Amino acid sequence: MTTLRLILGDQLNPLHSWFSEVDTDVIYVLMEVRQETDYVLHHAQKILAIFAAMRDFAHQLKTAGHRVHYLAIDDSNNRHSVPANLDSMIAQYKVTTFECLAPDEWRLDRQLAQYAEQLDIPCWMRDTEHFYTRREEAAEYFADKKQWLMENFYRRMRVKHHVLMNADETPSGGRWNFDHDNRKSWHGKPSQPHDPRIAHDHSALWKTIADAGVKSFGTPCEDHLPWPLNRDEALMQLDSFIEYALPDFGDYQDAMNTQAPRLFHSLLSFSLNVKMLNPREVVTRAERAYRDGRASLPAVEGFIRQIIGWREFMRGVYWARMPDYRESNVFGNTLPLPIWFWNGETKMRCLKHSIGQSLENAHAHHIQRLMVIGNFALIAGVNPAEVHEWYLGVYVDAYEWVEMPNVLGMSQFADGGGLATKPYASSAAYIDRMSDYCKGCHYDRKARLGETACPFNALYWDFFERNAGRLKGNPRLAMVYKQLDRMDGDAKAGLEERAGELRGRLDEL
Repeated sequence: MTTLRLILGDQLNPLHSWFSEVDTDVIYVLMEVRQETDYVLHHAQKILAIFAAMRDFAHQLKTAGHRVHYLAIDDSNNRHSVPANLDSMIAQYKVTTFECLAPDEWRLDRQLAQYAEQLDIPCWMRDTEHFYTRREEAAEYFADKKQWLMENFYRRMRVKHHVLMNADETPSGGRWNFDHDNRKSWHGKPSQPHDPRIAHDHSALWKTIADAGVKSFGTPCEDHLPWPLNRDEALMQLDSFIEYALPDFGDYQDAMNTQAPRLFHSLLSFSLNVKMLNPREVVTRAERAYRDGRASLPAVEGFIRQIIGWREFMRGVYWARMPDYRESNVFGNTLPLPIWFWNGETKMRCLKHSIGQSLENAHAHHIQRLMVIGNFALIAGVNPAEVHEWYLGVYVDAYEWVEMPNVLGMSQFADGGGLATKPYASSAAYIDRMSDYCKGCHYDRKARLGETACPFNALYWDFFERNAGRLKGNPRLAMVYKQLDRMDGDAKAGLEERAGELRGRLDEL
């Protein structure tokens, strides 16, 4: 009686109950397949980090006594399809039962479900034992409500899991949300929080990946890859964040600076999303820092909100609305992604830095992703499907369940408000207030018209004018439309002309 258990590249959790006992009748399989490297064009570091972590995980399992079949990218027996490889191994080992952990991406969930249906042996899909919520939990909660509001979901999560709560079920500090206290710009010295130096040389692995014909973009950093390979290294990063960065995270979580790309963000999202870390332990550590007086409540609440609020909420949105969600495009935007998304060569300093950092590090923090890169794509009218695929490929922590609703719903408002209550659009004024990007830029942050006027300005006003029929009734945009209504016809015409000219030559900006 032989059981074959499939472990995907984002299921590297050594604490899963599967591994609590060694059973020689169980074979664990991990596979590096072109099916997964090629479904979108991925950043080199993302491919390298996942493969390196998978190999380390397989080594851990073998060391613990488990039976492991690892299919490398260059293995001559690798058919580069999950079902085809499973067929081969089921026959090779005379497997009598097939098991997998529930995938977090819809396409893999469907693929494995369909595969199991045609097998003539028992098949089981187990829980990953990672998330706070079930896939359907958010949909069940919002079933009788008019709109999905993350804040309502977040408060329910706080109460249900007793996070940052008083004994009488009131929120710590008397408030649920300290977001308004967490919007300071940063003008400190160009320094970074202390971080344990995790740097691996994967030159040989990268050569194997490249020789296998896998296409990628961005800087591979094969000789000093900075992403953790395993849970021990991920815990080192968590320890460092709690001690050195969390105290300042709240104040500056929305800030951006050319000299400090990370600022005080945790960089834990890769470890969380491949399940080296459990969100509960991360939340517990952050809350303990507040209880012990080592970090302020606004800092800790802002960080925890990202995990039990946004992260779990996005997953709920994803599973409730797939597969149609990927087609969301309420504004009918069709412009292609500008060429400088792939090389960072633009005269707009904010985008040059944010995209350049993404290409170099496979990472940018949430305000760079939302209020610089995503903001520009939204107001310029770029096809949201292309934006989604770029985000999914470029970021080391991007998996469709969390990336797609963040991009299509929050960043591009492509679902028409199914997730966010208003578009996250801004002119240059916001970017200037929250960063040093505008200093020394080719464009004038204050000008709306003219060759050197910041493109964000005309595109911003034109976006709201173009989409007034859909957006003007939104109460959160009342001030925007009051300002537009005050503009005379010539001013509006000038902005429309400038925006049209910009939209016609995005590659040249």
